[in-house]
Amino acid sequence: MSINQIIMSFMAFGVLLGGTDRILGNRFGFGEKFESGFRMLGPVGLSMAGIICLAPLLSLGLGGVIKPLCSAAGIDPAILGSLLAIDMGGYVMATELASAPVLGQFFGLIVSATFGCTIVFSIPVGVGFISHEDRPLFTRGILLGLAALPCALITGGLMLGISIGTILLNSLPILLISAFLAVGVIMIPDRMMKGFQVFARIIQIIATFGLMVASVTHLTGIQIVPGMPPLLDAMKTVSSICIVMLGSMPLAELVQRILKKPFAKLEEHTGLNGASSTGLLLGLFTATPALAMIPDMDKRGKVVVSACLVSCVCVLGAHFAFTTGVHPELVPAVLAAKFLGGIVGGGIAMVTTRNMKP
Repeated sequence: MSINQIIMSFMAFGVLLGGTDRILGNRFGFGEKFESGFRMLGPVGLSMAGIICLAPLLSLGLGGVIKPLCSAAGIDPAILGSLLAIDMGGYVMATELASAPVLGQFFGLIVSATFGCTIVFSIPVGVGFISHEDRPLFTRGILLGLAALPCALITGGLMLGISIGTILLNSLPILLISAFLAVGVIMIPDRMMKGFQVFARIIQIIATFGLMVASVTHLTGIQIVPGMPPLLDAMKTVSSICIVMLGSMPLAELVQRILKKPFAKLEEHTGLNGASSTGLLLGLFTATPALAMIPDMDKRGKVVVSACLVSCVCVLGAHFAFTTGVHPELVPAVLAAKFLGGIVGGGIAMVTTRNMKP
């Protein structure tokens, strides 16, 4: 049995737990979490469906603009794949555009599973879950996680056998962005957070536009944007995520109860409450439940968990399964890159929030 099948078996147990308790009138509190998981269908659909519909068109449009720039700068065009998540077209695009297979693997597996996943998934979905009051904390965590990204990229690239010079040259735009974010968070944190919230808003607008156009096409049959995938195809992806949420939310509640004492000791040493510890643990396997738990986390936890998940989100879940399916021999490189990036990002967040009040 693969690790992905094991994870899905646990999710199925969560579905049975939550569904049964709902039938019994929510006697133990798991039925309420089961309902909460289903209610995520709306926020996830609003955040993801439009992006999924626009992803192929965005890649084509950006390809026409960025490919010539990449060629002029001596950067491999496979970097375009890193603008999408590993399992949302990033790997396919990177391998198709790469001048060398190893660079396609680097951008399609290492970079797409960290930078790309953050841009097209974690940011829009996370913003959809949290309140306006919590967005500065979420933003700060994402910025710190992105600032730690060079550690992940360099480690992953070296383990793929790419020279440090090739890694630095081809990752230059992303490394410069990471360096800019690191300096900005230190020097002008308020401005950086406001700017990043504007960026998150732009992503939200793009997602809404894609959903709007795809919906009109679905309702009228008029192909407004040629080549756009059907909305129902995108909704299949959204629905599959929410089916997982049906099990993951009750399961998260169960984990918090079982590990209440260890989490209490962890809170004494780190200041992270049970929801933060649970969200971080779940985030290693699946992204959406962790993002959905952000509102229940303490202030420090919202920053630390957001920073960690930039790199290590789904490291033992979907990204592990995807890598195993396409290049099982590269699993160690992907795991090392994602874990190191998450540890460094979380470590920076822990240090910078040590004086943060609950």
